[in-house]
This record gives sequence, C-alpha cells and structure tokens, in this order.
Amino acid sequence: MAIRVTVWNENLHEQENKIVASVYPDGIHGAIVTALNGDAGISASAATLQEPEHGLTEEKLAETDVLFWWGHKAHGDVSDQVVERVCNAVWSGMGMVFLHSAHFAKPFKRLMGGPCNLTWREAGERERLWVTSRNHPITAGLPTHFELENEEMYGEPFGVPEPLETVFLSWFSGGEAFRSGLTYKRGAGNIFYFRPGHETYPTYHDQNVQRVLLNAAKWAYNPAPRLSDPNVAPNVPVTEALEPIEERGPRLHQDGEEGYR
Repeated sequence: MAIRVTVWNENLHEQENKIVASVYPDGIHGAIVTALNGDAGISASAATLQEPEHGLTEEKLAETDVLFWWGHKAHGDVSDQVVERVCNAVWSGMGMVFLHSAHFAKPFKRLMGGPCNLTWREAGERERLWVTSRNHPITAGLPTHFELENEEMYGEPFGVPEPLETVFLSWFSGGEAFRSGLTYKRGAGNIFYFRPGHETYPTYHDQNVQRVLLNAAKWAYNPAPRLSDPNVAPNVPVTEALEPIEERGPRLHQDGEEGYR
C-alpha cells in the first residue's frame, strides 16, 4: 500500500505575490505533491490554511501517514485546536516533515519545546548543502553535497533541542553555516526538519531537493498501528503488578481513580 502523504501549505504568498505565483503556479503544495506522486510508493494530496479546519480534520489526519508542513507569514492564524490535533497525531505515530519557515510553525514549536529561533537574510545567495550522514535513508541517491544557486540564508544558533541526527549542514555565500536537516522522535512519531524552500526561488523544482522530500516521506512513515490515545496515563492497581508486591504507606488515590499524571 502506498504511503499516504498530506502536504499542508498556507497558500498565501502564491495568491498575493506575482513572483511566487510565477515560480509556483500550482502553489508550493502543488509542486511538492507532484514531486511526491512521481514515486509509485507514495500517494500525496494537499491541504491549505483556507480550508475548513485548515484541511486537517480528524478524518484527514487519520488517513495521513506523513504530514508535510510549509508555513511563513500566517503561523498565528493556525487554530490551536488544529495544532493540538496535529501534535496528538504525531505522538500517536504519524510522521511529520517541517519545511523552511515552518521552524516557527505552532506545531513545530510545540513539539520541540523551544523558541526555534535563528538568524536570517534574504539575499538570494548560494547555498551548499553537505550530507553529514552518508548512509542515512534521507540521503539515499544524493551526492556528498549539492548547491542551490539562490536561497534565503538561515544561520546559527538554531534554538531547537539537540536532534537525534544531523543529516545536512548548509554553508552560505555570506559565510554562515546552518544545520539544515534534523531528525527527531516525539512519542511514536518520526520528525524531519528540512531548511531550504524560500517561496521566491524554485527550490522545490530542484531534483536533489525532490529526492530529499521523497526519502523523508519514506523515512518518516511508521507502519505500526496508530496509538489510540497518546496522552493516556493509566493507574496500574497493586493487584495487576507483574510481580507480587505489598502495599506500603498512605496513598492519595484509590485503584481505578483518575489521577493527575
């Protein structure tokens, strides 16, 4: 069965800026969906900010194996209810790929538990991405490095937790460096952050970038059944302990009672 991918996008720059519309006539989400659907093992569709519930209903997320997220100017417009829904899906086992300015997206900041801040410059400078983990599934089929002629600079320090792995390291013409490909595990969900993707440049038409996205979708996919409730914290009665134990001392809750954990 094909991996079901949903590509979420604000879909605002494409509607408001002629340059972006010329680079991505079908939207950034459209370009990514087309690239992903070029692989027989993936079935990709899109969702946007303007749709009811931002296109991310309970039903849609239940049918999504991996969610891609591109956001920039409307992070604050994303409903907190949808953010909670997305995070619960990740904790339950849905894969997640955050792209470019999604480092400031509500779900990313929630899942990272940090400010996720960085330095930046929009000058259309050259970016060279170095593969730092040659045998990683996300780097399969890539050379040791590749270049994007025009990109927005992101620079360190990057206010995120230490990742499981750093997959890419970027160098920019201005001299800055940035950890451009990071993996995380949150609950049962696999998360990948990939830096390139400024809206005025044809980054998502680049074959190496498309290869990264395809690899990331397959890496983030968790074939195990989704957890029904990742937030449950059940009380285990003394009588159900794996080894015989004797209850000692006073306690606040009786067996079967709701607690605060």
